[in-house]
Amino acid sequence: MWTAAPNPVTNHTGSLLSIDDLSLDQITALLAIAKDLEAEPHSARVQRLAGRIVALLFYESSTRTRTSFELAAKLLGATTTLVSDKSSSIEKGESLHDTGLTLRALGAECIILRSNYSGAPELLARVTGLPVLNAGDGMHEHPSQALLDLRTMLDRLGLPQTIRETTLQGKTIVITGDIRHSRVARSNALLLPRLGARVILCGPPELCPREALSIAPGVEIERDFEQALRQADVAMMLRIQRERLQGLHLDTADYIERYQLSAERLSRCAPRALVMHPGPMVRGLEIDSAVADGPHSAIEQQVRHGLAIRMALLQRALASS
Repeated sequence: MWTAAPNPVTNHTGSLLSIDDLSLDQITALLAIAKDLEAEPHSARVQRLAGRIVALLFYESSTRTRTSFELAAKLLGATTTLVSDKSSSIEKGESLHDTGLTLRALGAECIILRSNYSGAPELLARVTGLPVLNAGDGMHEHPSQALLDLRTMLDRLGLPQTIRETTLQGKTIVITGDIRHSRVARSNALLLPRLGARVILCGPPELCPREALSIAPGVEIERDFEQALRQADVAMMLRIQRERLQGLHLDTADYIERYQLSAERLSRCAPRALVMHPGPMVRGLEIDSAVADGPHSAIEQQVRHGLAIRMALLQRALASS
């Protein structure tokens, strides 16, 4: 059983553990910080976190999230260290508790955590007293992804970045794929209705169970992908997380026929919809290459917005510590 370190700071003000931790005013402030940091000359920006130490603690593989957090820290002048389960004492059985205390003793001032255990970021923040940024925990949440997705939508839909309860009123976001295992879907489903969006979750019952309706008030489920797509202003596709299926039997050919976002299906059902995907993509399964690389796609913009959002989160985390 894990025990807390002496005199821990609970819920550090610079932490981001859940998207629900942020008020709409705080989201507006983060978007403004991201914009300012993008525009700031490198010579000035790199001084913001000069001399600060950021630890990236990744118990799961990652490309976009890990790299963008690391680059974000370095662009602000921070020193970073990467700890993964494949190259540390984690592989020998060291607990999250002890790894966190070790990183704090070595001078880490902020920890970015990706873990396969839901709730691990809360534990780490409680144990260490440091600001912790949740880079994905189990099947729980991925709050920085929801923020970068929001920024991408606002940019591509031409909407203001001053967030209100009506910012996305009249907009329908269809999230399709492995809803059951997706922390991206959960964080977006928690955030977007707060801005007035209609959120439709779509997928077969094995991947989109009715329990998903409990994520947030107003979230809907639609099994017919084409019916959902006809209503979409934004079509967000999700990867089939084979590593999490644990015995569920999924007919890949049937899934492609019913749920793949192909160029023909997009043209016929939602010719003006914005296409998004958090990555990694499995081309030819949930999305066709012609769509992923086409004019409707905002997938590369999502990655670029992720760098700015993660700079803003690091600035917020370390400015308050």
